[in-house]
Amino acid sequence: MTERKDDPTASTTWGLGDYPAMARLLEPVALAVVERAEIVPGQDVLDIACGDGNAALLAAARGARVTGVDYETVLLDRAARRAEREGRSVTWIEGDAESLPVAPASADTVLSVLGIMYAQDPLAAANEVARVLRPDGRAVLAAWSPGSFMPSVGRVLGAYLPPVEGPAPSRWADRASVGDLLLQAGLEVVDFSVEKLELSWPDAEAAATFLIQTAGHVIGERDRLVAEGRWDALLTELTRFVSGWADGDGVRVTLEYGMVTAVHV
Repeated sequence: MTERKDDPTASTTWGLGDYPAMARLLEPVALAVVERAEIVPGQDVLDIACGDGNAALLAAARGARVTGVDYETVLLDRAARRAEREGRSVTWIEGDAESLPVAPASADTVLSVLGIMYAQDPLAAANEVARVLRPDGRAVLAAWSPGSFMPSVGRVLGAYLPPVEGPAPSRWADRASVGDLLLQAGLEVVDFSVEKLELSWPDAEAAATFLIQTAGHVIGERDRLVAEGRWDALLTELTRFVSGWADGDGVRVTLEYGMVTAVHV
């Protein structure tokens, strides 16, 4: 978790920036995960690192009893407001993927859409999935594929940001790595696929601006980078990187992610 010390409304940098704008574009990933989970009315569903509620709300729309857990209260507040607007009943709980405030064997389905992959202790998070999942339940998890667009953007930005400790989030989308990880927790991968989502912007500058404005961990460093005279350099380098996906109609990028389904061994 990246702490945010100068914003009383956000406990982490996930609460900064225009995260909802990115969440709207990524809703098709949540839909794919929910569909893969084959959620039916009456099931108990847990959405880990739920953000502002994409997957949780989709599961609730299918008649499930849904709990969304996230450690950023700003996102939970946004999720609650979305649920109210949409007329959905979801329980929102502040908590960490590595120590879920949820009873053992309480979920028929565990979901995580581009969230659990950021756990600093992946094995602890995997153990938590196994702990809360019922014996006949299933977990469906999505993470950015190694070497794909989003991890590549992260590498460009990384030169301007504080070092990030912990394993690469994309290990959750590597078939061998995630299989070994989940097996240590007593879970077996029964399905794995690589999926794609296409996004577009009018030009490289618009794409780079969007990617920065929706990245709270970057926004949280803006004052420092401006003071160091490096903010414009960050914008320039990211724009140059994104321009590699430009064509005559703007910038079109393919976001690639792995989707894994696991059950108890």
